[in-house]
Amino acid sequence: MLRILQFLYSLRSFLLFVLLEVLAISLIVSNNSPQGAAFYNSSSAITGSVLKTRSDVLDFFSLAEANEALVTENARLLEVQKIIKAIPDSTAIPLDSALSVQFNFRGARIISNSLRFGQNHLTLNKGSKDGIKPGMGIFNEQGVIGRVKSVSENYSVGISLLNTGYTLSSKIKTNNSFGTTNWDGKDSKHAKLLYVASHVMANVGDTIVTTGFSHVFPEGIQIGVISSVEKGENPNFLDIVIELSTDFSSAHYVYLVENTQSNELDSLYQNAEIENEF
Repeated sequence: MLRILQFLYSLRSFLLFVLLEVLAISLIVSNNSPQGAAFYNSSSAITGSVLKTRSDVLDFFSLAEANEALVTENARLLEVQKIIKAIPDSTAIPLDSALSVQFNFRGARIISNSLRFGQNHLTLNKGSKDGIKPGMGIFNEQGVIGRVKSVSENYSVGISLLNTGYTLSSKIKTNNSFGTTNWDGKDSKHAKLLYVASHVMANVGDTIVTTGFSHVFPEGIQIGVISSVEKGENPNFLDIVIELSTDFSSAHYVYLVENTQSNELDSLYQNAEIENEF
């Protein structure tokens, strides 16, 4: 403490000079309008710059929360869009009101994701308290990602499309020829389109989308594009490779889709003794 006092005492002349300068500036600013205006404009600019920097820093650290809020809002808009764009078939039958509310959408964030296994999974930061249920489809703006497998109160685990045990009802968009998308465990950017009949016209560059045959995804969600077409070992089917549209290594925010009629469909399949492979 004594050394601090001695140090301040040694600077007494400088500190007195600073005090007098501050007092002089204060008197000039208070009693002269031009100088006062210039001072306050300068101080406002400096203060504004400091506050902007502070705001930018706070905004940066809140980006995750903001992105999650955007995903939630986009999920709501997807639901509205689905209702608005629901199209009846070619007959003059009015659109069934049950169809317009068949799908509900939620938003979530991926907090864990595996790519290097044969059976890959992902973990989401939303659970049963957020309306997430087993069987819900998972996708993002690029395309299909997977399906919810199990749910706890705050989290959920999904089966990734990059899982050799996961099959997805798919079709070639240009001609509606359907098949089954299945990952062969080799490359995270490619999968196989199975069971496409050999007479089907399938071309490189054709878009592959969901069929809507399963009760997990609505029709038309992108899966990928055909990267190669060859004759298969089985002469009845083509050997088709798909380049997946989703970049699984950079997926962070996702949408979840719930078919509100899935329980009824499951019950129907069970009564009819039909196994739903999707």
